[in-house]
Amino acid sequence: MNYLLVAINAKYIHSNLGVYSLKAYADQQCSADYPNGNIQIGEYTINHSLEMILGDLYRKHPDVVGFSCYIWNIEYVKHLLRDLPKILPDLRIWLGGPEVSYNGPELLAEFPQVTGVMTGEGEGTFAELVRCYELPDSDSGKERGLEGIPGIVYRDPYTGRVCQNPPAPLLDLSAIPFPYHVLKDFQHRIIYYESSRGCPFSCSYCLSSIDKSVRFRDLALVKKELQFFLDQKVPQVKFVDRTFNCRKSHAMEIWTYLTEHDNGITNFHFEIAADLLDEEELELFRRMRPGLIQLEIGVQSTNLRTIKAIRRSMNLDKVRDMTARVRAGRNIHQHLDLIAGLPFEDLESFRTSFDQVYDMRPDQLQLGFLKVLKGSFMEEEKDQYHLSFTGRPPYEVLSTRWLSYGDVLQLKQVEEMVEVYYNSGQFGQTISRLEKLFSRPVELFEALAGWYESRRLTDIGHSRQARYEILFDFIKTYFPQELETFRDTLTVDIYLRENAKTRPAFARDLSSNRDAFRQFYQAEERKRQYLKGYDDYDARQLAKMTHIEVLQDGRMLLFDYRNREPLSHNASVFKIFL
Repeated sequence: MNYLLVAINAKYIHSNLGVYSLKAYADQQCSADYPNGNIQIGEYTINHSLEMILGDLYRKHPDVVGFSCYIWNIEYVKHLLRDLPKILPDLRIWLGGPEVSYNGPELLAEFPQVTGVMTGEGEGTFAELVRCYELPDSDSGKERGLEGIPGIVYRDPYTGRVCQNPPAPLLDLSAIPFPYHVLKDFQHRIIYYESSRGCPFSCSYCLSSIDKSVRFRDLALVKKELQFFLDQKVPQVKFVDRTFNCRKSHAMEIWTYLTEHDNGITNFHFEIAADLLDEEELELFRRMRPGLIQLEIGVQSTNLRTIKAIRRSMNLDKVRDMTARVRAGRNIHQHLDLIAGLPFEDLESFRTSFDQVYDMRPDQLQLGFLKVLKGSFMEEEKDQYHLSFTGRPPYEVLSTRWLSYGDVLQLKQVEEMVEVYYNSGQFGQTISRLEKLFSRPVELFEALAGWYESRRLTDIGHSRQARYEILFDFIKTYFPQELETFRDTLTVDIYLRENAKTRPAFARDLSSNRDAFRQFYQAEERKRQYLKGYDDYDARQLAKMTHIEVLQDGRMLLFDYRNREPLSHNASVFKIFL
């Protein structure tokens, strides 16, 4: 029989570790049982048309198909479920993943085309399904029944009755084979890796809190597999461990190995609890190459009543201290998260949370909105909190007892401004100075949101240069006395990222400096005082490959694009004298 595991990812750069793990485990456990069987993987994105996906599934001629279901793809999967049996009438259809693990009977009632749902951890269950379909019952010679497979909800093929079997036992994580022996299908994509499963914490909005028995992959295996990524020089490996540093010894072994075997290229992403860090880990961080690792830290709220209500454990003072000390090393990118729509957090409380996390100076500040996931404790408490959320995935909050829909819309606008003007890293000089003109950080982004709204600039795809022009107009209107200063900061921000061929309209005219610039590059060709690594280039080429900017106070800055800052990727900058 032919088996097809289908993943529909949010973006092309993403990959689906789940389907690769299911295939690897089934290949290992069942290969002797199905010598004529074949397990394929089909990966698509939500940007592909449903017609294209449907056609490709048909051409693969599967006998059994399994869909990996998440909040971002379940609507696409449901459309396919309605049409697949029309073109493949004998196809057995199975669903799995967090979006279907907690409502299997309801899905089978809604979709009579579906054979069954795999609930919870999937590797062992899928392997048992393969055995079921491949090995006939020794007495009858017919296909084995599904009643003996743990971890499934299924429709009895004879009676049509929906049956739910007991949960599947949790696997030894080290028993799951490494799924990435060939990387040709992962070019220009993020590789996801797992060294532990489960989470010791009980955050009410998160499904990981349901599995509190954290299991760890054997460290000898982990090191061997990480070395494979290092040898292959993959750009980024993202650990999907829910709280990577919940066991210090495990985290230290991996971080030490990466530090000692760094290939100078690969970046490793970890989701951690900052308040679990200690002096030994900070000391190890200080030894790392800039960009070797990046850290994602879920703060979610600084309202202590909210933290308690969502069953979260966090020492906020220690989070502040640890993020500040990591930042001081200037070699690790930090990404801090907030969630709007949590209990006891009204608009003013969230604005305070925003200000306090902003003051931690993360490289990125992610404003998320509560998603009321099926099977989460938050879903059970929705009536108590007057939680209103979208009826379709991603089940995002519309309002709560404390936050109106109007408040949510206001925060959505702030989120967009934070993404454009802070998280992009393209406006660092300007935003750093501009925020000082407001009494608190959130007011800056609220003001920008209001500007966009008043000028009808929202929901428009603006170019990068247009974003600078819009910000210049905003400053010209509200802070005209500071305009010349911000003319400098905006121009510097543009040239930090790229040697822009089209000079922005607000930038100063540099035509009177051309002779001085030519003399500088001629001198640089002779002495190489600033530009290292340009030995094969003459003065004219140097002038094209770099940029000189003259500021209001007469200072001159030289932008070197071949030598960039490792974390920000901004050009190196030198103050020069002509």
